Amino acid sequence: MTDFSDRQKGEEAKYAFDEETAFKIAARRNRLLGHWAAEKMGLTPEETEAYAKAVVQADFEEAGDEDVIRKLLGDLTSSGVEIDEAGVRAALEEKFIEARRQFISEAD
Repeated sequence: MTDFSDRQKGEEAKYAFDEETAFKIAARRNRLLGHWAAEKMGLTPEETEAYAKAVVQADFEEAGDEDVIRKLLGDLTSSGVEIDEAGVRAALEEKFIEARRQFISEAD
């Protein structure tokens, strides 16, 4: 019985670790997206940092990435940046890969 209990605790710990890692990578991705969008909008360094934080916060509105995509698309288009949803989604994927690489390189 102990073996099963130990295995179950190990699986729970791995699940918690995986969820925490995914959360940290998503937050990093969103911060990178915020910097990317801020550059396109021509924001100052101070505005860029505030905007990156706002993008991270936007991800807490609902599950999934749609809240972040909506925010970025709305902000970019209202600032006169010519971009469509596909462009934002492509940037999201690119920044996810970059965030994952950064996270892994820091863990080593």
